[in-house]
Amino acid sequence: MSKQYYTTIGLEIHAELKTNSKMFCGCKNDPDEEKPNINICPVCMAHPGTLPVINKKAVESVIKVGLALNSKIADFTEFDRKNYFYPDIPKAYQISQYKYPIVSGGSLKGVDITRVHLEEDTATSKHDKGDYSLVDFNRAGVPLMELVTEPVIHSAKEAGDFGRELQAVLRYLGVSEANMEKGQMRVELNISISEDPNKFGTKVEVKNINSFKAMERAAEYEVKRMSVLLDAGKGDEIVQETRGWDENKQATFSQRKKENANDYRYFPDPDLPKLFLSKIFDIEKLRSELPELPEAKRNRYRADYGIKDEDIESYIVDQELGSWFEQVANTLKDKEKVKTASNYITSDYLGLKKINLEAKLPAIENFAELIEMVLGGDISSRGAKDILAMIVINNESPKKIAEEKGLIQNHDEGSLKEIVQKVIDANPVVVATYKGGKENAIMSLVGGVMKESKGSANPQIVLKLLKELLTK
Repeated sequence: MSKQYYTTIGLEIHAELKTNSKMFCGCKNDPDEEKPNINICPVCMAHPGTLPVINKKAVESVIKVGLALNSKIADFTEFDRKNYFYPDIPKAYQISQYKYPIVSGGSLKGVDITRVHLEEDTATSKHDKGDYSLVDFNRAGVPLMELVTEPVIHSAKEAGDFGRELQAVLRYLGVSEANMEKGQMRVELNISISEDPNKFGTKVEVKNINSFKAMERAAEYEVKRMSVLLDAGKGDEIVQETRGWDENKQATFSQRKKENANDYRYFPDPDLPKLFLSKIFDIEKLRSELPELPEAKRNRYRADYGIKDEDIESYIVDQELGSWFEQVANTLKDKEKVKTASNYITSDYLGLKKINLEAKLPAIENFAELIEMVLGGDISSRGAKDILAMIVINNESPKKIAEEKGLIQNHDEGSLKEIVQKVIDANPVVVATYKGGKENAIMSLVGGVMKESKGSANPQIVLKLLKELLTK
C-alpha cells in the first residue's frame, strides 16, 4: 500500500508587460507581430557599444502589482546581469534582478509571495524547420515580470487557482494581457513530496506549461511519479532537475540538471543606474489609483446582488460581461430580478455565445425589458429564450418581438377557461389518474393546454384553473 506523502509546490510565473516599447530600448513591444525580426535594433540585438535605457512604465507596472498584492515596495533597487549562453540571449547575459527586487512579500489567495522582479525577455527559438533552428528577436528585450511564491502550495488545484487569480489581477491592473496561449504568461512548477510534512523532498522544476489545466496535470503527474519511486525504494532516482511537460503524452520528461544561482554569476549591471523608487514615483498616489481588484469585486457582488459564486466568476473573468451585468443590475434594481437576469446571462446568453460567434451583448434596456416581461408573466421562459436568441443578433425591443411573434402570454381567465375545460374533457384517463391521487398527472393537462393555446397561455393561470375545475 502506498505511503502518505505531503506535496509542496512553489511557483515561478513570468508575465510580459503591456508597454509601448521594450525594456531597455525604443523598439516596439508587439506580441502580435508575425514577421520575424522586425521590431529589433542594435540595443536588443546586443551590438557592441550600445547602452540600455530603463523603461519607466515597466517599473511602474511592477510597483502596481506589488501594491495589489499588499507587498513591500523597495526603496532601493538595481538591475543585475544573469550570465549564461543560449542562442536566444544575444548578449550572452540577461538583464534581471537578483539581490534587490522591486517587490518583496505580500500574498494572493492565501499564498505567500517571495518576490516580484523585472527583467528582459529572451528571443524566440523556432525548432520546426527541419534539421536546424531559427531565432526571432522580436521578443528579445520585452519587459518581463517574474513572480516567485513561497513553497506553501500543497495541491495541484491550489496552484491552478493561484495562477488564474494572478492572471485576473494583472488584467485588472492593465499591466499585462497575460495570455498563456501567446506565451505572455508562463508558469514553472517547483514540486517535491515528503513523508514528513515539516520537511521538503528533492525539488523538481517543470517547464513548458501552456495552460493552468496543464499545470495542474503536470503537478498531479509529478506527485504520482515521485510516489511510485519512493514506494519502490528508488528515492535516489528523484534528482534536482528541470523537466518539461509533454502535452501529447500528458507526462513530464527530463531536460537538464538544475542550475544554481552561483552558476549564473550575477553582478550589478554597470550600464544601468541604481534606482531609489520613492524619489521617482509617488507610491501612495499609485496605491490610491488602483482599480477594484477581483476579490473586492467578488465580495461586492455577493453583498449587493446575492448571486451564485459560479455566476460571479463569469463576471470576474470577463470584465466586459461584468460591466454589462452591473448596468443591467442597476437598471432592474430589485435583487430577485437581478438574480433572474444573472441566470439568463450565465446560462442562456453564454450558451448562445458558444454556438453563435455573431452573438453580441444586447442593449441594457432591451435585456432589462426581457427580464421584466418574464417576471411579469408576459412571456414564458421558453419564449424568453427564443427572444434572447433574436436580440443578441438584432438589437430590438423584446416586447415588439413578442407581439409580432405571438409570444405574449394570455392572462384572460375567461378565454383560458374554455381551453382548459376542452382539454379536461378530451383526457378522461389523465383526469381519473389525477383524482386517484397522482397529483403530478396534472402537468400532462398543463402541457395539453399550452399546446392547444399555441404556447400563449400563462402556465400559472392554467394550473390554477385546472385545480379549480378538477375539484368540482
